[in-house]
Amino acid sequence: MLQSIRDRLTGPIVWFVIALIAVPFAFWGIQSFGGGGADPVVVKVGDQKITQAQFRQTYDQRYQQYRSLLGESFRADLFDENRFRELTLDDMVQESAMRQYARSAGYRASDATLRDFLITVPAFQKDGKFSSDSYRALLEQQGMKPDAYERQLRESLAIEQLRNAVQSTSFVTAEQTWAAHRLEKQTRRITVVQVSAKNFRDQVKVTDAEIADRYETDKSRYQTAERVKLAYVELDRNQLATAGAPAPEVLKALYDAEKEARFASPEERRASHILVNFGADKAAAKKKTEDLLAKIKGGQDFAQVAREASDDPGSKAQGGDLGWVRKGMMAPKFEEALYGIPDAGADVAGPVETEFGWHLIKLVEIKAATIRPFEDAAVQAELVEAYGTREGEKRFQELSSKLEALAFENTSLEPVAAEMKLEIKSTDWFTRSGGAGTGIAAIEAVRQTAFSSEVLQDGENSKPIPVSDDALVVIHKSEHEPARQRPLDEVKELVRETLVTEGAAKLAREAADSLVAKVKAGEGLREAATAQGLTPQFDGEAQRGQAELEGPVVDAAFRMARPAQGATHVEAIAAGNGGTAVIALSAVIDPPRPDDATLGGDGALQSRVRDSLAGAEFGAYRKSVENEIEVEKVQAPEVKADNPEL
Repeated sequence: MLQSIRDRLTGPIVWFVIALIAVPFAFWGIQSFGGGGADPVVVKVGDQKITQAQFRQTYDQRYQQYRSLLGESFRADLFDENRFRELTLDDMVQESAMRQYARSAGYRASDATLRDFLITVPAFQKDGKFSSDSYRALLEQQGMKPDAYERQLRESLAIEQLRNAVQSTSFVTAEQTWAAHRLEKQTRRITVVQVSAKNFRDQVKVTDAEIADRYETDKSRYQTAERVKLAYVELDRNQLATAGAPAPEVLKALYDAEKEARFASPEERRASHILVNFGADKAAAKKKTEDLLAKIKGGQDFAQVAREASDDPGSKAQGGDLGWVRKGMMAPKFEEALYGIPDAGADVAGPVETEFGWHLIKLVEIKAATIRPFEDAAVQAELVEAYGTREGEKRFQELSSKLEALAFENTSLEPVAAEMKLEIKSTDWFTRSGGAGTGIAAIEAVRQTAFSSEVLQDGENSKPIPVSDDALVVIHKSEHEPARQRPLDEVKELVRETLVTEGAAKLAREAADSLVAKVKAGEGLREAATAQGLTPQFDGEAQRGQAELEGPVVDAAFRMARPAQGATHVEAIAAGNGGTAVIALSAVIDPPRPDDATLGGDGALQSRVRDSLAGAEFGAYRKSVENEIEVEKVQAPEVKADNPEL
């Protein structure tokens, strides 16, 4: 879903977008391709498999994001589950293929690249700077460890390197820029006449014989859909009584079990460095680094030397300042040298060789490893919250198991509701496709279970069905109506309406074709329309996206060939409500050509055209990668109702 957007972005824009999506991408993206086990395989992509569980996890999390983005505008009854499922699987296949291709092509994200990216993510910052506490806390909320997240992020950044490698080669000439600008800003002088089908309805006469013939032809259209009403009970985690205050010894035991993961902060060091790239002569680069070290030992300011001589564009302007780093964030040799410096007042370390070049490293400050004490009020509050969450989850799981057992042991909901102290609720009528379905009836999993043989034919209670992250329902058939053929007498007026609508549309098209013929014979469209009692909807210069006109009308007008001087092109197209729109194009007006300075160089106009072209080029490249890496669809993915509405 995001792929087409990403494909049309290049340069700094890509990194900004990635910074926004990096955390959720790593949480619900690439980790989905981890294991497999006995889980059914949905698609094989090269040497990797996408399983049913992996697909379901990605689908559920993307669905939640989609719902969050839409907020109150979300409509479960209008949600196209099949299309969303298709897009999710396509994205997973594309990401897997690109990751394998990037790896085989030798693309890697170094420690420095990873660090440079992490410190720019706003979610990981505090007071405008990278915060390891914020970093660990956010990952912990998502149930991830830093090493796992960073391993996955490296693969994502490697794909971006590949993307940038392709897109950075894109270029456009001044003539290409002018052609794109001319098409975008072009206007067209058109006259548009709408021939409405409703104006011809009175002219359509339908006989009983025609109605009977159409009924027999379209008999399947006039059936009532099978429908059902349900009774159900709901177990909602949020409605359960909260756990009482734990005893101090319970909190202490919880603290001892989780203090390393939850309350410990490892040692961090604030460092500055000077980087000298190897260039063509590695020995000469080392000699340059040694000369810089001699200057610093001779009294020159480290930060000033870094600003003048460092080859690291990310830290050079800040005097080489790298901010706070911890073990695992830097290249191994860099890290070994940094942590080998005894204190902030010690000499500069170096030259230190890494894959990026020669480094001089200065230790600025040490933040010792800490463990927040048990007596800390904030720690106590976190422990109480963790205890409540754990006990609530435990209680919910116990009641869920009990609900499942009771639903299985009984043939009605009354004993289940009585034992669990739950209210029996009911739905209105709804169909397999969700017609008229509201509440739980709008949820796909509920509908599928409602029309299963166990519930519909056997009259059994269902198994508990997840309807959200916090709620389960058990359903039971209340009433059922099978599909039936509606007799002609019942649907006669519906059939008549169909025939009248079709006839009116046909007459509207004939009237439009008559206008087209008159214009082709040399008459103006306005005059020909007026003679038929019609008023042009639009008569003037139209732009792309003209507000007064339907999209298909504007699209058709801008697809029409440029007419010769004094000539008019005319065309009739299908319009809304069964009508027809007649379009007469008399002139194409191009915008003034910008000067060469605007069309060339790195101006905003040429950059915009180049970015668009770069995105299209990478889209084609990505397709070639997908064709190169074998993709085998094993079985259709299924969606388990882990969502509130699915």
